[in-house]
Amino acid sequence: MNTSEKEQNRYKRAKKRVEDEKGFYNHLVVYIVINIIIICINRFIYTDNNNAFTDKGFIEWLNWNLLATPILWGIGLLIHGLRVFKKNNFLSKIFKRFVFGSEWEKRKIKELMDKEDF
Repeated sequence: MNTSEKEQNRYKRAKKRVEDEKGFYNHLVVYIVINIIIICINRFIYTDNNNAFTDKGFIEWLNWNLLATPILWGIGLLIHGLRVFKKNNFLSKIFKRFVFGSEWEKRKIKELMDKEDF
């Protein structure tokens, strides 16, 4: 591999890293904006004494969804951030075990070769 190929590979890796970080920051901004809207909706629905929503079941369902969305989305955002900013973290080790990547293929091939009757 010559110098220009090494530089091209370095450039591609750096560009991929920048795109990954940009994707995470965009995800974070959307998360913040949407959750500010959710908090405002939740606040105004429950502080309004002349609430248009009289169905108690609907209000409970809405309250649950307005609270669950930031929590579940936040977990997804956390995983996204860990994936982007930490190359060899705990989550990546777990995902490598359960995702059918090259390491899984190597382990499976060895396992099958060790068995005589596959």
